[in-house]
Amino acid sequence: MADMKQYVQDTLDIITKRDPDQKQFRNTVSKVLETIVPVLEQHPEFKEQKILERMIEPERVVSFRVPWQDDQGEIHVNRGFRVQMNSAVGPYKGGLRFHPSVCLDILKFLAFEQVFKNALTGLPIGGAKGGSDFDPHGRSDSEVMRFCQSFMTELYRHIGPHVDAPAGDIGVGGREIGYLFGQYKRIRDSYDSAVLTGKRVDYWGSLARTEATGYGLLYFVKDMLDDKGISLKDKVIVVSGSGNVATYAMEKAYQLGAKVVTCSDSNGYVYDPDGIDLDAVKEIKQVRRGRIREYVQTHPNAEYHEGCRGVWTVPCDIALPCATQGEIDLDSAKILVEHGVLAVGEGANMPSELPAIDYFQKNHVLFAPAKAANAGGVAVSALEMSQNSERLQWTFEEVDQKLKDIMSNIYKNARMNAEKYADPDDLVAGANITAFVRVANIMLAHGLV
Repeated sequence: MADMKQYVQDTLDIITKRDPDQKQFRNTVSKVLETIVPVLEQHPEFKEQKILERMIEPERVVSFRVPWQDDQGEIHVNRGFRVQMNSAVGPYKGGLRFHPSVCLDILKFLAFEQVFKNALTGLPIGGAKGGSDFDPHGRSDSEVMRFCQSFMTELYRHIGPHVDAPAGDIGVGGREIGYLFGQYKRIRDSYDSAVLTGKRVDYWGSLARTEATGYGLLYFVKDMLDDKGISLKDKVIVVSGSGNVATYAMEKAYQLGAKVVTCSDSNGYVYDPDGIDLDAVKEIKQVRRGRIREYVQTHPNAEYHEGCRGVWTVPCDIALPCATQGEIDLDSAKILVEHGVLAVGEGANMPSELPAIDYFQKNHVLFAPAKAANAGGVAVSALEMSQNSERLQWTFEEVDQKLKDIMSNIYKNARMNAEKYADPDDLVAGANITAFVRVANIMLAHGLV
């Protein structure tokens, strides 16, 4: 075991030496590799063939400038990126993020995580991530269109249905996907509908894609609870966020008989002891694009509180962080445990800080890690590609059933490998091991690539 721990440390030292400024990438890699040491012990061929050294280095990184003009005629120049991390399992797949925080460090750690998340689905997709430091917030439709067209004018050279099929992410929704797809089609003079996912249904997007991440999260959490003989029915759930993931996690939670008492946005959260009125939230966030504080204007028993992390002070049986990265810190974890939380399911990407995860596990809280629990979105993105390839569009019920089956298989495989290599309840290790073994074995089969 000591030998393989040293191998992991040596691999991390490579990152530190090559890219000392990429701390988030190194921390993410460290968190994954530390859990797979038992696998390395049983499979020395992974060390002999330097699988870890190959996994931490992207197959390709594309960086480019994105010049565009605003409505006042002023010229702006942003940076564009695509990190194509690993294509062993299939064409690169991963979102595009438009946000001022976007940089190579962030995209590399997201791409690395995406490789493992995509492998968990059992579908033929590799991992990638991309985007720009462009901020679409407050920009007009015409400005967003011009930016997307400029962005795709470079990106189109590096993507394709059998090469790399991006999707949306933070700052990239249906509007942006539409503009990006229109420019790609125009340049390529080809209707390659599978090149981008998250499209509108009327131009060959998938039914149930909007709901997929939130629904998939609840399917995973339900399996996790069922395995312990715990019913989801009548459980009190605290949800953060009010975007697609949070909205449809709440919707599925209600369908399964639970009660959701909170949701939030970047300014604060609402607590409704009567249960969150989901129709009201959809009206505020999806129709009016307003702030969640407006909820209390029509719900007199509800309370609005400034600040986001306060949502974790609300007593609950189940906590579903669906807002953003790093939203549950150690202090929040301690409060949740003190209030008797039974389970935590990560709907956002890496919403729990490492000390918080450790605290949950030490206190026997059932923990559903993001790369497994929120894989429903990318799973249905891959199903969208399948439908596009067949020139077919499946019904909502067909897609939803496939999603349910995929999430069930992710849970079963993560639990099986947790039992085999770690602790039966350590789904973090179980998910990492499941994905790592799949990718590593395929890399070995492909030779020295």
